Amino acid sequence: MPIKGVKGIISYDAMETIRNTNEWMGASARAIASYPAFALIPHPAFKLMSAWGRVTERSFSRMVIKPDWEIPPIAGAEGQDHIVYVERHTRRVFGDLIHFRVARREPMPRKVLLVAPMSGHYATLMRSTVTSLLSDCEVYVTDWHNARDIPVSEGKFDVEDYTKYLADFIRVLGPDTNVIAVCQPAPLALAATALLAEQEPEAQPRTLTLIGGPVDPDAAATEVTDFGNRMTMGELEHLVIQSVGFKYRGAGRMVYPGLAQLSSFIAMNAETHAKAFIDKIFNEARGTASEGDKHNTFYDEYLAIMDMTAEFYLSTVERIFKNLEVAQNRFTVDGRHVDISKIKDVAIMTVEGANDDISAPGQCVAALDLCSGVPDSKKVQHLEPGAGHYGIFAGKSWRLNIRPLVLDFIDDNASDAKPERTKRRRKTAGSRKDDCGVSDSIGDNSKIAV
Repeated sequence: MPIKGVKGIISYDAMETIRNTNEWMGASARAIASYPAFALIPHPAFKLMSAWGRVTERSFSRMVIKPDWEIPPIAGAEGQDHIVYVERHTRRVFGDLIHFRVARREPMPRKVLLVAPMSGHYATLMRSTVTSLLSDCEVYVTDWHNARDIPVSEGKFDVEDYTKYLADFIRVLGPDTNVIAVCQPAPLALAATALLAEQEPEAQPRTLTLIGGPVDPDAAATEVTDFGNRMTMGELEHLVIQSVGFKYRGAGRMVYPGLAQLSSFIAMNAETHAKAFIDKIFNEARGTASEGDKHNTFYDEYLAIMDMTAEFYLSTVERIFKNLEVAQNRFTVDGRHVDISKIKDVAIMTVEGANDDISAPGQCVAALDLCSGVPDSKKVQHLEPGAGHYGIFAGKSWRLNIRPLVLDFIDDNASDAKPERTKRRRKTAGSRKDDCGVSDSIGDNSKIAV
C-alpha cells in the first residue's frame, strides 16, 4: 500500500472545507457560464468556463461518494442474460463479505474470494476484475468500510484485526475457497492462511493467488518503500493522522484521511493527471465528451476515496514495510507467532508486472520462498511483461493473459482437475500474447496504488 503522505499539517475539517469549496466553485462556474444570455456572445471563454465548472464539480463531489458496483448482466450458455445481485454474505463492523449472486444460475464449482485492498479506495476498484471472473466463478469480495463512518465505540482495527477478518471470511466460505489477494492484502492474506494452517488446517483455502503485493518490500526498492524508510513513525503520525470531524458518525476517530491519500496518489504522477483533466475540459467545451467516456469511467472510481483507521495505516507501515515481519516470518497475531512455513496443503501462485513501480517485481514472488512447507509442484509464479500495477489485475494484461493462467491454476488444484481443459486454455491465452501489457484506459498509466 502507498505510504506517501502530504507535506504539512492540514486538519480533517480543513481538507473537507477545501474539497467542499472547490465543488461549490465548480458548480458556480458551470451555472454562471451556462446562463442562456451568454449564448449571444460568440466567445469561447464562456464554454471553457462552463466546461471547467462541470469537470471540477463532478471531480470534487466524487470524493465523498461510494461508487456502486454496477455489474453488467452475465451472458448464459442458453443465450439469456443473468442479472447480478450484490448480496451481503457476512456482516462485520469494519468490513463485510459480499457475494455476487448470478440470478437463475447454479453455483459455479470455482469459488473465489477476491481480497480487495484497504488503501484509500473502495472495493469497487476491483469492479472489472469481478466482472471478468463472474462468467467462470462464484465470486465473493471483501468490502471494507470507510473509517469515518465507524463510531469510536467500535474499537480499533489494525493489521492483526485485518488478518483475523480474512481468516474468518475464509473459514465461513469453506476449504474449497480459492483466495485471490491484490496488492496491499497479499502479505496479510498469506498470514491469514498460515493462521488457519496452524489453528484449523481443515479450514485452509484450496489455493492462494497473490497479485502485485509487498510480501517483501525490501526485495526491490520503489518510491513507496523509499519514502517509508526515510520517514520515522513519529513523523508519519504527526504529518498525516487526523481526527474525523463532527460531520460523520466516526467523529473523533483517528484516521489516515482518504483526501490525504488521494493527494499522494496524484502527486506520484501529477503530469499525467493534469493532462487528463485539461483534455477533458477542452473536450467538454468542444462538445465531444460524453457521460460514459474513459475519463469519467476511470476518475469516478479513482477519486472516490475512503479513510483508513490510524492504527491500520501505521501498523502496516511499521510492521509490513519497516520491520518486515511477514517478509522475515516474524508476524504475530494476539501475541502468537504466525509461522508461514506451517502452510503445507495450499497451492500458492504469485503474479507480478514487469513495469510495476508500486510493488516492483521481486516483492510478491518472495512468498514462494516463505512457504517452505509447500511442495514445489504446488507453487507457480508469473511475471507479466510490459504490465504496470493496475494492468495486472484490471487491464488487458489481466484479461488476456493473467486471468486464464489464474483459472488454470485453480483448476489444476481442484479435486476434479481436468488437464486437457487447462491445456486448451493456456494455448488460447498464449496465442494472444502480443496484446500483453497494452493499456486500454487511463488506468494503466495512472499509478493507482493499492
